[in-house]
Amino acid sequence: MAVVKKLISFEEGVARELERVSKALGTTQKDVIERALDFYFDHTDAILAEKISNEIREGKVKVHDADEVFKELGVE
Repeated sequence: MAVVKKLISFEEGVARELERVSKALGTTQKDVIERALDFYFDHTDAILAEKISNEIREGKVKVHDADEVFKELGVE
């Protein structure tokens, strides 16, 4: 996977905690941040799924039967 360089800034307390945690785990600060973001993205995926489910229940989003969609698209 390609690596993209990002420049980010942290409040001093967060930066110190990041350094402390990375040392305690014996890993890099980059790895701690990547793991934290992966966890956060999984968490927000669950929040978005719940939001979409609620919108379907409320009738704000229409769900189509897969067989009907495939038929309309000519996919078998």
